[in-house]
Amino acid sequence: MIEYIKGEITELTPALMIMETGGIGYAISISLNTYTAFNGKDTGKIYIHEIIREDTHQLYGFAELSERELFLLLISVSGVGANTARMILSSLPPNELIVAIVDKNEALLTNVKGIGAKTAQRILIDLKNKVKSPTTGNSTNNTANTPNHAVAEEAVAALVMLGFQKNASQKAVVSILKISPTAAIEQVIKSALRML
Repeated sequence: MIEYIKGEITELTPALMIMETGGIGYAISISLNTYTAFNGKDTGKIYIHEIIREDTHQLYGFAELSERELFLLLISVSGVGANTARMILSSLPPNELIVAIVDKNEALLTNVKGIGAKTAQRILIDLKNKVKSPTTGNSTNNTANTPNHAVAEEAVAALVMLGFQKNASQKAVVSILKISPTAAIEQVIKSALRML
C-alpha cells in the first residue's frame, strides 16, 4: 500500500496530478482543495489512497492527512463512491464539510452535484459521531492572475474530467467569467459545480 508519494509535479490540473519519482510518473486523481495547495509548486509530497479492483487501479491524492481521512469517511457511507467523495471535497473545503456534518446541514450537502437528500442524510447520520468540529480554519487562496481564456479552458477540462458534459461545462464557465472576469480557477470550478 502506498502511504505517500514525494517527487516532481510534472502536470497539474484541477482534477489530476502527475507526480514523478524514481523515473515513474504517477497519475493521481485530486480534489480542487489539493489542486489549490499544490498550484504553482514544482515538487511536493502527496498522501495517497489506492483503490484496486478487478478493472481499475486508481490513486487518489490529498495535500493533507485530514482531507484523506474525510475522503475515507465519505467512501465508507453507503452510496458514496470515490468520485462522489472527491466531488464533495472539491465543492467544500474540509473544515466547511466537517462543520456541515456537525451542524447537520443537509442543504449544504445537497448543493453538491450528485448528492441528493437521501445521500446527504446518510452522510450526516453515518458520520455525525466520527468527525469533530474544527478549531481553526486554515485556507489558502490563490489569486494568481491567469488570463481569462486559460482559466476557462482549464476549468472546462477539469469539469469534463469530473464527469460533466463539455457543452454544459462551457456554458457554466462562460457565465461565471462574465460576472467575475478575474476569478481564480478554483473559484470558477466551485461556482460551476454548484450550477451543474
